Amino acid sequence: MPMMRKQSILLFLQIEINWVSAEKFIADRISGSNKDKGSISKPIVKIGIVGIALGVAVMLLTVSIVLGFKQEIVTRITGLTTQIAIGSIDLNPGNEPLPIRMSKDSLDELRKLPFVRHIEATAFKNGLLKTDTENEGILLKGVDTDFNFDFLKAHLETGRLPDFSGAEASKEILMSRVLCEKLNLKLNDKILIHFLSQHEVFDSTLRAPVLKTEHKSRRFKICGIFKTDFVDFDEKLSVIDLRQIRQINFWDSVSVGNYEVALKDFNEVDANLESLREILGYRYSVNSVKEIYANLFIWLDKLDMNGIVIIVLLILVATINMITALLILILERTTMIGLVKSLGMSNLSVRRIFMHISLKLISRGLLWGNIVGIGLCWLQKEFKLAKLDSSTYYVEYVAIEMNWTYFLALNVGTFVVCWLMLLLPTMIVTRLTPIKTLKFD
Repeated sequence: MPMMRKQSILLFLQIEINWVSAEKFIADRISGSNKDKGSISKPIVKIGIVGIALGVAVMLLTVSIVLGFKQEIVTRITGLTTQIAIGSIDLNPGNEPLPIRMSKDSLDELRKLPFVRHIEATAFKNGLLKTDTENEGILLKGVDTDFNFDFLKAHLETGRLPDFSGAEASKEILMSRVLCEKLNLKLNDKILIHFLSQHEVFDSTLRAPVLKTEHKSRRFKICGIFKTDFVDFDEKLSVIDLRQIRQINFWDSVSVGNYEVALKDFNEVDANLESLREILGYRYSVNSVKEIYANLFIWLDKLDMNGIVIIVLLILVATINMITALLILILERTTMIGLVKSLGMSNLSVRRIFMHISLKLISRGLLWGNIVGIGLCWLQKEFKLAKLDSSTYYVEYVAIEMNWTYFLALNVGTFVVCWLMLLLPTMIVTRLTPIKTLKFD
């Protein structure tokens, strides 16, 4: 008895192996045959493969463009401003922040934090730039020798970066191309900027300190011109020596408007912000760039939803194309289905034939979709072929960020969804019987 049972099991396994080989052989013949030139299913299947390929290519482009655009915008915002700003919790009557002071030891402790890459002292001052024919409001950013000029250096069009290493406050200014063109200024021109400064003085009559407003003016020489294409900042922002703002505001030599913190990983900005707030307490105002420019980041977050909608729609279209192609393929092979069933092949085995075909077609679509999509991404990343209106989109070209993790997730997700959806049309096979299908001939 045990010997007979063992032989039965071996015979069953051999039959199953033979059927599996037969399933794959029939699937390869159906999907690889070029003899049936008049077959309706052939062009439909090709359309299904093209549909998947185009869908995958567009999905890869969508993800790359959304990621690239967001990264480019964030880089430009943080390059011109900061990632986290430490400032005063109060404002003066002129709506400008009051100065703050931190000891060298305190700053050194902050610099030792594991997520901090760099800390630099800055201050902002509103001014009125006056030429012979024009008056224009301007926002001046005062920086010192510790300032990281890498971003502005990458976007410097003409001239050079200002030199703030001298013993006296530098009179050089770095301006944007937009502002220079607006005021008809050029490199090495000298400009006059007017300021209003408020500070406390002792009134001998009242015998009490009072707030006094004074008018001041400074002449600067344009040493360099930059262009970031971020119009909201380029129209107003210029860079000068921090010591100039200290003198204009009657500050001492250690007072600053803000301490700007650059992080090692911007993706952790929210967690790092909370850590800094816990360390500094309520003595200072600590805000991230996401809070300072909330409208811009809300707009960027909405791009994620747009990308998700596009990807879902493309997967649905690709899946519907493949379902249609497989249904036509099944209906065209009804006689063959009846024949193999009459020879003893089970419904499950017949379904496996068409699942083999589905996997083969999906794989072809994914392969060509990746070749086209990644190829287009690479071309745009290297040669920047597609241009944009920077006054509307803040960048002059379609930015691309090729993230291989997202690419893999898209491929796996598309494959799984298409394969699961293609299980449905193969259920028609279970309703086809040899008696009905063989009557067709």
